[in-house]
This record gives sequence, C-alpha cells and structure tokens, in this order.
Amino acid sequence: MKLYSLSVLYKGDPKVHLLKAAYDVSSFSFFQRSSVQEFMTFTSQLIVERSDLGSRASVKEQEYLCHVYVRNDGLAGVVIADNEYPPRVCFTLLDKVLDEFSRQVNRIDWPSGSPMTINYTALDSYLSKYQNPRDADAMTKVQAELDETKIILHNTMESLLERGEKLDDLVSKSEVLGTQSKAFYKTARKQNSCCEIM
Repeated sequence: MKLYSLSVLYKGDPKVHLLKAAYDVSSFSFFQRSSVQEFMTFTSQLIVERSDLGSRASVKEQEYLCHVYVRNDGLAGVVIADNEYPPRVCFTLLDKVLDEFSRQVNRIDWPSGSPMTINYTALDSYLSKYQNPRDADAMTKVQAELDETKIILHNTMESLLERGEKLDDLVSKSEVLGTQSKAFYKTARKQNSCCEIM
C-alpha cells in the first residue's frame, strides 16, 4: 500500500490549476522521477477538470487509483495511490486536507495561486503520515486489530482440537461431565445442526 501524490487544486472557470502538491516518487528510478511527477500533476488536473463540483470519484489507471474530491467552492484534492490502498482512507485524507487548507489559505488567493505563492506546508507531512493507513486512520486500525484477533482465535481453536480429536469425541470420553450434561450437549448439537451455515 502506497501513496504517491497528494494535490490541492482550484477548479476555476477558464481552467484548473495546481495550488500545492506533495509527491513520493522514491520507488521510481532516479531518472524517471521528474517525468512521473509531471505526469501525476497532469493527471490530477485532468481528473479535476472533468469532475463536477461537489463530487467524489475514483479513477483507475493501470495499477494506480486516482481519488478526487471537488468541493462546491471549486477547491479540489487528488490522491494517487496503488490499488491496495483503501479508498475510504484516501477520501478521509482529502476531507481533512481540504478543510485545513481552506482555513489556512485565504479564498481570494485560490484563483490566482500557484505552488510558489501559496503558503501551506502540511501536505508533505500528511503524505508521509498516511503511507500506512493503519497508523493514520482509526477505523482501519480497529479493523486490522479485529482481523488479528480473529486469526488468533482460529489458531487457538485449531491447536485445542489438533491431533485429529473432535469436540464430540472429547465430550463422550469425558469422565467429568455427567450423563445429564452429555445428553444436553448431544441435543443442542442435533438442534444446531439444522441451522449450520456452510
């Protein structure tokens, strides 16, 4: 999972222009980095240009996904990530960045702004912080912890029942369980067998 680009753009009447951007092109060869960065900027501008105000979209290009959010006021954000990166986390990031950007940068500066004139430095830190969605997003972190717990639970049940022993065999061999408890277990097992999901 990797984020490659995080851009803030303005969708004006004549055209879309870049206000600020951050890139992580370290995974590309040194000689390709500037071309890749230019292509990401071009792609971001094109996607925003073709998106309606107040819309969100994800566009797939080969093994990359471009997530775009264009607000009603013309401020737009684009995240370029690989296919494995969770889209929900991308849109959460875009919401956060655009809200913060609109608070810190005066709206009057958006139509005429450029990366050199706009004073907003948080994009690089957001891009590095969100490289691992588990660390950056609380919901993704909770989901990962649930998945780990589920794996541990399955491993524990498998280790308890290893060497080919089945729970039914253990119950029937048990000397601790009384006749009443064994009858209850067998009846419950029989009742539950009709509702078993495969």
